Amino acid sequence: MGLLLENGLAQDAVLVPPSNFSMVEENIFRSGLPTPTNFPFLETLNLRSIIYLCPEPYPEENCKFLQSQNIRLFQFGIEGKQDDILGNMKEHDPPVAMSTDTISEALKVLIDVRNHPVLIHCKRGKHRTGCLVGCLRKLQNWCLSSVVEEYQRYAGAKSRLNDMKFLEAYDILSMRQSLYSIIYRYHGYGSNKRRLLYRGEENVHNKARLTSI
Repeated sequence: MGLLLENGLAQDAVLVPPSNFSMVEENIFRSGLPTPTNFPFLETLNLRSIIYLCPEPYPEENCKFLQSQNIRLFQFGIEGKQDDILGNMKEHDPPVAMSTDTISEALKVLIDVRNHPVLIHCKRGKHRTGCLVGCLRKLQNWCLSSVVEEYQRYAGAKSRLNDMKFLEAYDILSMRQSLYSIIYRYHGYGSNKRRLLYRGEENVHNKARLTSI
């Protein structure tokens, strides 16, 4: 699906979002790995940061785009899992555990409003991205059934039992204790929007690979 450009631009020009693209909430987006076809669409998001959840080097053409747009890249190298649907591991592929520490460090970057607007993505925007978004939902006090339902909506037929077990076991209480510098506040009278704001200037990015492009 694409979006028609307006405001005097060519009527037949189309903006193409990355695969599995969606808004998580205001100023937080998720998707699969963007390609050059998606760059004009990404420009409309006015991104400040990208959280990349794969260990492979970021594509050179994507790096050039980020440089042209002054977008910061935070890379957390989480290995992909070579399992079958619903977590049935192939005999020759040992299970790859989702890293709690890595997810927690990525979550700290994600909820830092100084990095917003932010796009989260892995390769297809399903499993690693789904786990990070699921942990965000737990931090937002979503019930587990809603967290898993959202994960399955994007993973589809390739939902992985191991990922869902990870989401169930993820210790959000210890995560909250490590985020003492972040507070929830309601802004505006009668507003139901909740934002995350910083108290202090503690740097929580030290375990990410922040790429200067």
